[in-house]
Formats: sequence, C-alpha cells, structure tokens
Amino acid sequence: MDVIRLSERSRAWGQAVLFIYLIFSPKFVYGAVKPLEANPHAKRLYDDLLSNYNRLIRPVANNTETLTVYLGLKLSNLFELNLKSQVMTTNVWVLQKWVDYKLRWDPVDYGGVENIYVPSEHIWLPDIVMFNNADGNYEVTLMTKANLRYTGEVLWTPPAIYKSSCKIDVLYFPFDQQSCNMRFGSWTYNGFQVDLKHMDQKPGSNIVPVGINLSEFYLSVEWDLLKVPAIRNEEYYPCCKEPFSDIVFNLTMRRKTLFYTVNLIIPCVIITFLTVLVYYLPADSGEKVSLCSSILVSLTVFFLLLAEIIPPTSLAVPLLGKYLLFTMIIVSLSIMVTVGVLNIHFRSPSTHTMGPCMRKIFLHIMPKILFMRRPPYNPGDIFYRDDTEGDGYIDEDYRDSIDSCADLKDGSKDCLNYDCSNYKSGLHDDDDNVRGRPSVADADNVIPRHLTPEILSAFEGVRFIAQHIKDADKDNEIVEDWKYVSMVLDRFFLCVFTSACVLGTCGIIFQAPSLYDHTAPIDIQMTRILQHGISTPPTVASPTLTPRKLKPFIHLKPQR
Repeated sequence: MDVIRLSERSRAWGQAVLFIYLIFSPKFVYGAVKPLEANPHAKRLYDDLLSNYNRLIRPVANNTETLTVYLGLKLSNLFELNLKSQVMTTNVWVLQKWVDYKLRWDPVDYGGVENIYVPSEHIWLPDIVMFNNADGNYEVTLMTKANLRYTGEVLWTPPAIYKSSCKIDVLYFPFDQQSCNMRFGSWTYNGFQVDLKHMDQKPGSNIVPVGINLSEFYLSVEWDLLKVPAIRNEEYYPCCKEPFSDIVFNLTMRRKTLFYTVNLIIPCVIITFLTVLVYYLPADSGEKVSLCSSILVSLTVFFLLLAEIIPPTSLAVPLLGKYLLFTMIIVSLSIMVTVGVLNIHFRSPSTHTMGPCMRKIFLHIMPKILFMRRPPYNPGDIFYRDDTEGDGYIDEDYRDSIDSCADLKDGSKDCLNYDCSNYKSGLHDDDDNVRGRPSVADADNVIPRHLTPEILSAFEGVRFIAQHIKDADKDNEIVEDWKYVSMVLDRFFLCVFTSACVLGTCGIIFQAPSLYDHTAPIDIQMTRILQHGISTPPTVASPTLTPRKLKPFIHLKPQR
C-alpha cells in the first residue's frame, strides 16, 4: 500500500511541474515560434552562382584569354632553420586573388549583398604550389572559405606550414647570415593561361622590395629578418615553348649570436688562453704535459658538439671550426714545446754539455730581453749543504773539518807541518801566491814523507772529500744553468703563445661580416604583434584589381 501511495504522489508532482512549464513557456506567452532562417538573399545568391558552375574549367570567357592571378605571402612564424638537414619551416598565409567572370552579380537583385563566403572546394582554384618543397605537401591542405565580391573578384587566404629547402652557408657560423627562398608557381598552367603576379608589383618592374607581409609576424628567438623581397620570373622548359611564371620570396636572416657566444665562443676562448698558463707552471711540478692533454680533450668535446650542429659539407669550414682547429694546433705545439723544455730542464753534466754560444744567448742576452734577473750564485753554499739526507745542514764539527780541508787542499807545507796560521794569514796578502799555489792533485808532491801512515791516510781522506765537494759544486752549477735555460724558454714561449692566441682569436672571429653590419631588422619595424602577444586588429591591404577587360554583369535569373 505504501508503494502505491508513493507512486501516486510522484505522478501528481510530475503533472504539476508540467503545468507550470506550459504556462511560462515562450510558445504559450508569445505564440508559436517560427524556425530560424538564414539570409534568404545570400542563400538565393549562393544557389544561383554555383548551380551550374564547373570548378574544373579555367574561368575565362575565351580560351585564348590569360587569367591574371595575384599572389602574396604573409609570414606568421619562422619555426626553424635546420642547419643539419638544410630545411626552413615557416607558417604562412598564401594570399591569392583573381577575377572569375562567372561569379559576378548585381547587388540590387540580391538585396544589396556585395560579398559572400563560399567553400573553396566549390569554385575554381589556381594550382599554386611551392616548387622547392623539402618535406610535406606541395599545395595548401586546409581548404578555407573564399571571399567573393559582386565584381567577380575572388580572395582566398589559406594558411599553410611549409618546409622548404634552403642552401646553408656555414662559412661564418655562428656569426652567419642565411638567404632562403620560397618559390611559388602554377603546376599545370603556362604563362599564357595563368599570368602570376605579385599583389604589390608595380607596372614595368618584376621586383618587390618588401614582398612578404610581416604585420602578423611573431619575432623569432634565433633569427632577425633583414630583407624580404619578392621577384617574378619567367622560365622556359625544354618540353614547352610557352613561358612559365613563378614568384620567388626571399628571406635574408641574420643569426642572433648571444646563445652561441655564451655557450661556445667564450668557453673556447677561455680554453685557448689556458694553454698559455702551461708555460707559467714550474717544470718541477710534473703537471705541464697533463694540463696540455686535458685542454686537448676539452677541445675535442667542442668539436663533437660543432659536428652535431652544422651540416656535413666540404664546401667551407665554419668560423668556429677554424677557431677550434687553430686552438688544437696551438695546444699540440705547446705539448711538443713543453716536452722539449722539460728535456732541457732535467739535463745534467754527465749527459749534456752547454756550448758557449748557447750559454751566451740563453744566460746573458735573452734574460735581459725578457726582463729576467737571475739571483747571484754562491758556490760556497755547497760546503754547508747536504743534498742527500737529513735536514740539509751540516753540524759544526763537520763544518770545521771541511774548513780545515779547504786549507789542506791548497798544499801548503806550513799547514802540513801543523802550522796553518802563517799560511792563512798570507793567503790574502799575495794574489800571486793564490793563483800560483799547487792544486789538490799535486798534493802528493808536498806531502812530507816523515809523517806516520795514520796521518797520511787521514790526509788522503780529507783531500778526497775536498775534491768531491769541489766537483759537486761544479756539477750543481751546470745543473742550475740548464734549469735557468728552461725558465728562459718558458718565458719566451709564454710571450709567443700569448701573442699568437690574441692575434689568432681576433683574426679569426673578426672575419665575420655580420659583426660590422648594423642593419636594423625589418621584422621589428613591421610587425604589429607586441612581445607580450597582443596584436592590433589586422587589416588585409590588397590592391584593387584592374583586369584587362571586365565583362558586363551577368544578371542571374532569380529562382522562384
């Protein structure tokens, strides 16, 4: 019973809602609603124009008459210029205009309708294609509506994304300028059937200085547009005697170099000047060759990065490649020079002898030229220095024995008779005696024979030590001379390689003509799209068509 009551209550609520809807419905208040209808004049015009229209036939009254098609290009985006594949990708609007005598009407007969939009698939279209297409479709794929005027003028502006082939010149990369073309023409009709002209072309001239509309162009982050001319050409092919007309739209672009300067040029310059520091590094550190090798490996990595960017062409070496090659040559030469300097640094008297000419040049002349000053050499330091073990110094007792040895090696008879005071006092009185005193090698001639064998053995030991120290002093002086020669060579090559790096860097990088070209980009001057993405209302400016001969209006018979 409860279920039956609930269903009856729901039916009552439904009837109440339906009653309220009928009362407040527009049909009840205002009467019957008439169905919406489109513009009857436009509909009638559309039916009259296309009822007997054949879109496959060229719209001319006489087959020998030439149909003039005006072509223009509006650039919206420059998506990419791929250096590796040599393809330019652009987003454009292809502006096409012509006169179709079969699409004229008198606005008076159709309620004052002067223009109408019709699907482009229903009317004749010029088969304009891009000849230098690299990938994708040759023709327009998005069939937008065409705008028809009562004079028979047809305006069709379909958008398209084109991938055109572009010959890349990498000679001055990354300070380069590129010139790419987009060539449009009719694929089927010759110049006597369809005469292709630019919308802004002046009579008697085939060149339009500003041939691409940049009013809706979004600025590129990689390129600046310098010139956008258009040129009309007529070419003859072996197959036909009739001319074929086409229009070439050119884009001359200059690369924005900030990215490559920060990520390629500056690191390469820094790595190049690191080579100079190799000659400032002491030879005893043992890291000169290691530093050169590390720099060479870094440059190899930059070469690999460059190979991934530029096309594999053998026509020209890019500017950055020249600089990297120059840097690698500098680093390779620095490795060879460093090996030679280290060879000189570690020479010894037992293996090499320094000639007098070399001694004069590297020890006397070149240090003055290179502003080098050598500390004075004190040969007496060798007597108080231990070069092999310990802390490097000799105790006082041993030093006194060496001093006695220095006296004994002069071979004086007074000293051998244990009366060295007279000999020492006279050592500085008479220079002739000093120069004429006997050497240690002649000590046997002055050794008294009446001394005991123990004293003679001690004397021989002291004489041997003195001679050994004297020879070590001479050897150490020669070793220091070789080290000083290596220091002179390091200073010399430091100056040479610094000059070479500065001159080479400036001479290679400043070859690029774009560094001296201060032409203002034309895209910044002509675009109406601001950087934050807001644009002014676009206006499609196109010249008024002046056909050779306009046919009188065709008064279409209105349908009843």
